Amino acid sequence: MKGPLFYSKILLFGEYGIIKDSKGLSIPYNFYKGALKITKDPDEKAQDSNRSLARFATYIEQLALNDIDFPLFDVSSMRADIDAGMYFDSSIPQGYGVGSSGALVASIYDKYATDKITVLENLTREKLLVLKDIFGKMESFFHGKSSGLDPLNSYLSLPILINSNRDIEPAGIPSQLATGSGAVFLLDSGIVGETAPMVNIFMENMKKEGFRKMLKEQFVKYTDLCVEDFLSGNVKGLFGNVKKLSGTVLDNFKPMIPAQFHELWKSGLDSGDYYLKLCGSGGGGYILGFTEDLDKAEKALKDYKLEVVYNF
Repeated sequence: MKGPLFYSKILLFGEYGIIKDSKGLSIPYNFYKGALKITKDPDEKAQDSNRSLARFATYIEQLALNDIDFPLFDVSSMRADIDAGMYFDSSIPQGYGVGSSGALVASIYDKYATDKITVLENLTREKLLVLKDIFGKMESFFHGKSSGLDPLNSYLSLPILINSNRDIEPAGIPSQLATGSGAVFLLDSGIVGETAPMVNIFMENMKKEGFRKMLKEQFVKYTDLCVEDFLSGNVKGLFGNVKKLSGTVLDNFKPMIPAQFHELWKSGLDSGDYYLKLCGSGGGGYILGFTEDLDKAEKALKDYKLEVVYNF
């Protein structure tokens, strides 16, 4: 058995903000991918994955028993495949903010949900919300509360525009310019990040009035403007707003930025060669970068590995 491929994702805009109804924009990133496979000769990584899938099968069984809105899954087939050596063969790095658990959830739903919503049918807003809710419940197994967006992006393999918590739609994003000098890139922090502790810090901060005010008046405001600029192809406006967003994150989300990157973050803001922002929950993994001049950014960040994900 070899299942279909499911891809990683990048949340370009909306990390943390979408918890508080900011806009968000998530795009598939086809560089990393994963698929369900069965092997009779598993290596250590495959064995770990197999054990995790066995626990996940129990979790899905419990969800189906206790939640009337949760769909039926063919758990007996899933268990038979797990017993036969099934694992999730993935190149998606874990703890890097690019949706490793999302791709796994999408693959399990695709293979074992008995009455699934398929990519081929007319995907109304209601169906997208149903899928998002199902995926959120499933992905909660891996790192506490989940929005369900990562698996949704992986399952559909389409850019998704988040207008608010209950309003999502497939998005058309401007075509990339292969000859453009501007770029969105990933910068490898070299550190594995964990989602749950970062979300806990955010939720603690949300108890403070000053933080809530900043979130609404700066973070959500600039995030929404960035999404609008990106989708309309307003590159000049986008970089102005990304700079403001990057500064807001440096001033207010320091625990989510690995300490050794604080100076690098500030250097980009001062020079204008690049602007950095969180990729996912932060705490490690990838950092997302935006630049109007990729050559300048690569020179300034020559000690780091950059992966270009989109060209302007």
